[in-house]
Amino acid sequence: MRTRTLGRGHVPVTELGFGAAGIGNLFTPVRDDEAYAAVDAAWDAGIRYFDTAPHYGIGLSERRLGEYLRGRPSTSYTLSTKAGRILEPYDGRGDDLAHGFAVPASHRRVWDFSAAGVRRSIEDSLGRLGVDKIDIVYLHDPDDHAEQAFGEAYPELERLRGEGLVDAIGAGMNQARMLTRFVRDTDVDVVLCAGRYSLLDQRALPHLLPEAAARDVSVVIGGVFNSGLLADPKQGGTFDYALASAEVVSRALKFKKLAERHGTTLRAAALAFPFGHPAVTGVLVGTRSVAEVIDTAEQFAAPVPADFWAEARERNLLAADVPTPEQKESA
Repeated sequence: MRTRTLGRGHVPVTELGFGAAGIGNLFTPVRDDEAYAAVDAAWDAGIRYFDTAPHYGIGLSERRLGEYLRGRPSTSYTLSTKAGRILEPYDGRGDDLAHGFAVPASHRRVWDFSAAGVRRSIEDSLGRLGVDKIDIVYLHDPDDHAEQAFGEAYPELERLRGEGLVDAIGAGMNQARMLTRFVRDTDVDVVLCAGRYSLLDQRALPHLLPEAAARDVSVVIGGVFNSGLLADPKQGGTFDYALASAEVVSRALKFKKLAERHGTTLRAAALAFPFGHPAVTGVLVGTRSVAEVIDTAEQFAAPVPADFWAEARERNLLAADVPTPEQKESA
């Protein structure tokens, strides 16, 4: 598994990262042993970048990931978490499925991008993870909190980086516009852009990726399967967290047929696509089981012929100005 360094700093990430929302019981429960087995399979596949957040299962993902990594030397992996939501004890009953996680509603999330809130969030995460420093911290979904995020949260991240509690700082969002502002107006090392640079959605291309490349800021891409449609395209499938339109399903199916004609798979092409741009350092894929981890690692290593990309342009599935990767060598 190839490793790259974030931005102008020294933090390494493997090109394929493990997104840990699934082991926080995203949508459906995952047993402890299943969660640990999934992380173990990722480790065996050579993955050394693991991403989590307090939001994922109201702390469950952080606790499980920390428990597993506690048995590994801290210098042998890279760990990222996020700040922006404080977890407050809550005496409510029921579950957290309204927020997407099959866990008891033991805590409630409180948006907080103040300096004190960011510091408390990171201190709480240190406790749940069982570590004394965090490699990467992203401001998590500050869409509706721009003023506080830029005025208070980001400066506090800089202070924490200066103190050595955090090695690299950035922001993680499902949009490209505000991430472009972070790249232009701050000294972030990395941004995590989910769902906005894929075979079906290139909204990060006009501004975010060129700015990041020019300023030597790394971009990690999440959501390469666009909520599942690029993993298994079909009518009734999900795109961008909603029911996919007939037009988008049709495009995904055309990509799938094209991939099969060139002896590869749609999943392999979706995983390879972001690396056509020099600003992209890695991709994060959410996995929750051994089978999903193994499949993702195999698809990531699979060759995607140059002719696939050429024909995608010829058929107007990709615009002429969209950069595409050279043929990936089999790992």
